[in-house]
Amino acid sequence: MATHTATRTPEAGHLANTSVDVYRTRLAERSQIEPRPHNTVWGSMDNPGPLSSPELRSYADRGYHTERNVLAAADIDACLREVASITERLGDDERVIREKSSGDVRSLFAVHQLSEVIAEICSRESIAGVARQILDDDVTIHQSRINLKPGFAGGPFYWHSDFETWHAEDGMPAPRALSVSLALTPNFSTNGPLMIIPGSHRRFVSCVGSTPDGYHHESLTSYRPPFGTPEEEDVAVLADELGIDTITGPAGSALYFDSNCLHASAGNITPYPRSNLFVVFNAASNALREPFGGTSPRPDHLAHR
Repeated sequence: MATHTATRTPEAGHLANTSVDVYRTRLAERSQIEPRPHNTVWGSMDNPGPLSSPELRSYADRGYHTERNVLAAADIDACLREVASITERLGDDERVIREKSSGDVRSLFAVHQLSEVIAEICSRESIAGVARQILDDDVTIHQSRINLKPGFAGGPFYWHSDFETWHAEDGMPAPRALSVSLALTPNFSTNGPLMIIPGSHRRFVSCVGSTPDGYHHESLTSYRPPFGTPEEEDVAVLADELGIDTITGPAGSALYFDSNCLHASAGNITPYPRSNLFVVFNAASNALREPFGGTSPRPDHLAHR
C-alpha cells in the first residue's frame, strides 16, 4: 500500500499498570490529550515473526504498517462471494448494518464466525502472526467485520480511536490490540480510503459525554456519532503537528494499525466500490472487563468475550 508521509514521534516508554484506569474518557466537561503510557510494540523490536526489526520500529513510530499481496485473487473472490451469501442468509439480523440514506450494507459483523473461508484467512501467519509478534502474546479475535462502501453511495466514518470505544464500551483495559484491514477492492485516493494521523497512537484523546445504554445502535450507522467522537480542535491539533496519511493500495493489500490510532474515511461518490475485511486482534492477557464507560457490555458480535 502507498502512503502520503507526515511527521513522526519517538516510541513511548514504560509499560503501565493496567489495574488503574489511565485512559479516562466519556468525561463530563472537556476532553484531554494525554501521553499514552503503554508501548506500541509489546516486547522487543527483535520479536520473531513475519515483520523485520526495521518494520517493527516503523510500526512503533507511525502506528501502522502496510503490505501488498497478502491476499491472492482467489481469496478476494471467495470473500466477496461470502459477503453476498452472508447478507442473504442474515436478512435483517443485527450483525448487518445498513446505510441510513440508501439501505445498502455498510458493515457485516462477526464474519469469522459466519464463514469458514474468512476464519481461515484470519488465522494465517501473515495476519494473526503479525498480531502475535507486535502484541507479544497469544491473541484472540475481538471483532471482525467487512466494511462496504458501494459506488456512489458509501458513507463516511468520522475521526475516532477504536481503543477509546473498546475501552469505554467493551471494557478493554489497555491498547494491547491492533486491526488488520485487508483490501477486497482497490483502495484509491478517491473512493474513501482510510486516513490515519501517524503518531496519534502515542496520545490518548478522551471524549466528552456520558454514553447511553444500547448506544451501538446509533453509533454504527451515524456519520458523526454524538459520543465517542473526539473534539474537532483535538483532531486539528494532532493533524497540524503530525499530518494525515492516506492509505491506498490494490486489492489484496493489508494495513496493520494500532488500536489507538486516530483514523477516519470519507464517503465514496465515485463509481468504484471500496470493500475491506477488518479483523481485530486482542492480546490474551488483555481480556475484556466491565466497560470503563459505565454502560452494559455491547453484544458479542461487536466485542467477543
